[in-house]
Amino acid sequence: MNQSEIEAFVESLDNVQREENFGYIFFFVGDDHRLPFTTIAETDNEYETISNLSRDGVFRVNIGINKASFEALLGDTDGATIDYTALNLFMPHPDYAKQHFICILNPEGENAERTKQLIVEAHVIAAGRLLRRGA
Repeated sequence: MNQSEIEAFVESLDNVQREENFGYIFFFVGDDHRLPFTTIAETDNEYETISNLSRDGVFRVNIGINKASFEALLGDTDGATIDYTALNLFMPHPDYAKQHFICILNPEGENAERTKQLIVEAHVIAAGRLLRRGA
């Protein structure tokens, strides 16, 4: 699954808004732009180089999921050594794992389908958060 296909999938979900900044594409539900449910990192920037996104065609999808899904997908990652440059592997987000964000570089095959499922989960969570805020 290439980056354009992921972008199109996310944008096909209900009430999604997109913003771009710092080499990232941020996806929000509705007008509440406090917390994106999914982001795509397209390139290294001055704040982050851990995934070596300067490689040709490499991108990272970041997805905010619930705690149960995070633990089921990754297990206990405390103290684990993680290669954030690995392709097609689910990993805890390098900065936002405590908020149950996961990431994957260039998802393919079964992981591409799982990525789409997790994006849907993140969208449902964000839509619920928006409803609770009364928007």
